[in-house]
Amino acid sequence: MAWHINKIALIFAVLLSPAFITHRCYCSEIEKAGVYSVIELTFKGPQQNETDVPARDIDFWLRIRHESSSREYKIHGFWDGDGNGRTSGNIFKVRFCPTKTGRWNIVEVYSNIPILHGQKQGDFLLATASDHPGFWIVDSNSPGSRWYMRSDGSHPYIFGNTHYSFLSGYQKDNKPSGNDIAADITANAEYFKKLRFTLHCDRYPNPDEKPFFDDNGRLTDQGNYSHRPNPRWFSQRADIAVQTAWKHDLIADLILCGPDTEDSRSILRANNNGGDPTPGLKYTAARYGSFPNVWICLCNEYEIKTPKYTEEEIARFARIIEKYLPYPTPLSVHSTPRTLWSKKFDELPAWNDHQIIQKKIRNLPDSADVIQYTWQNPDGQKPHNKPTVNDELSYQGKGDKHTEHDTIESHLGVFLGGGYGTTGEKPGNKLGQYFKGCFNPSQHTAADNLKYLREIIDTHISFWKMAPDTNIFSNLNPDFRGLAGPGREYVLGTNKAHKNIIANLPAGAWQVIRYDIINKKAETLTKTARNRFSFDSPNTRAVLFHFKKQ
Repeated sequence: MAWHINKIALIFAVLLSPAFITHRCYCSEIEKAGVYSVIELTFKGPQQNETDVPARDIDFWLRIRHESSSREYKIHGFWDGDGNGRTSGNIFKVRFCPTKTGRWNIVEVYSNIPILHGQKQGDFLLATASDHPGFWIVDSNSPGSRWYMRSDGSHPYIFGNTHYSFLSGYQKDNKPSGNDIAADITANAEYFKKLRFTLHCDRYPNPDEKPFFDDNGRLTDQGNYSHRPNPRWFSQRADIAVQTAWKHDLIADLILCGPDTEDSRSILRANNNGGDPTPGLKYTAARYGSFPNVWICLCNEYEIKTPKYTEEEIARFARIIEKYLPYPTPLSVHSTPRTLWSKKFDELPAWNDHQIIQKKIRNLPDSADVIQYTWQNPDGQKPHNKPTVNDELSYQGKGDKHTEHDTIESHLGVFLGGGYGTTGEKPGNKLGQYFKGCFNPSQHTAADNLKYLREIIDTHISFWKMAPDTNIFSNLNPDFRGLAGPGREYVLGTNKAHKNIIANLPAGAWQVIRYDIINKKAETLTKTARNRFSFDSPNTRAVLFHFKKQ
């Protein structure tokens, strides 16, 4: 009898223990949303303020598993002030992106802080069907793995734009720019597929709002304090940009170290945290790594401005952030014109899924050739076999002396080289939309032509099955370039008048359409071309001929 009494007492002791109460499972549904949406889960933790360092000192993550046990993600959380933009509070968040319909169970919630540990463990979320295309993934079945695809298997083509400092809301001479972050994102999404911008601060910092706290809790732009992020900056600026971009399926290409100032470029140096950038990188991954539209660029021109970073350092930073990214977030670094993509990266363990180059080009052949040159990796032992993006291909305006037609022609060229390109509007040095935002297509006049070209590609061309090749064509001008999907589909780009070009077509009937990108006009030349087909290119700088087997 005594044994039974002791057993009953033990059971009651366990049931009433704080540990059991914390961890018992009510199994309640806490959220319901579509696949590839971003679900924000809110937790209550210890009170934190401007002098605390939760990004470094508080470890907090959960594991969430699909009911089929086929997928599981470990996702880190982050401190978010009071959850409404204040710089003190007890709100912690985890952002989760369901990748499959059905029930997702929170199987573990871990923290080194008892109040967070086990909170919501056992709860579940329901994911419903949606038409969102999902994450950007390298298509390993594309020729040379040179193209991206989405989770749903679709292949949108990418032209990007640049607004380096638009999160700050300021421009030259410490004047407000008058931009609206959400409006800029929405307007860009009408014309482009990607927008690159600095996540923190840069040449035109906001005098009143800063992305970090210093050791005394004061606001600062100094990136050496990247271990002390200010939740107000991110919730009221960066979150608006990323979330609005998700809504419009625009890539938010987040540059962690900005293009110019030492303050902005010190994010990865992290001198005030003993040279360890882990807290800041983990924070970025936790806050934005669950968004299917987010890409990450570790640094702009990593090797030429203060502070400079070596290839070994960049690879180390990449390995750190990859530990905290739960999904296949595209990751790379921005190189300078003189190096394109450094061969030193080839000597290190692979870390990037694409390569970013910078080469400002005005014409079709050079734009195509620099992409193919980088992809072929002439200094290495094998091709890079990764998508290549020229992220400073042509800034339109007096700053770089690129005309509207320069920008249009070079972007047709980057497509024909088997890569992607990015533009910007630059009326003067460090001036214009490429820094401040305020997107205006009446000033960035190439934008509507790039939209026209991108929509032609998306609607009509199976480019992800194609690679640079002009072998079926003869009597070509040396400046012409093309892509081939052998036996099925071909494209040829021209930039000047040329008579009697010959397409030596494989067997069958072929449709041939000519697209004048400058004048935004299309003309079907024939639907019954066979064998040897002769045609002329017109006297305009950006024309695309599309050959497709009927």
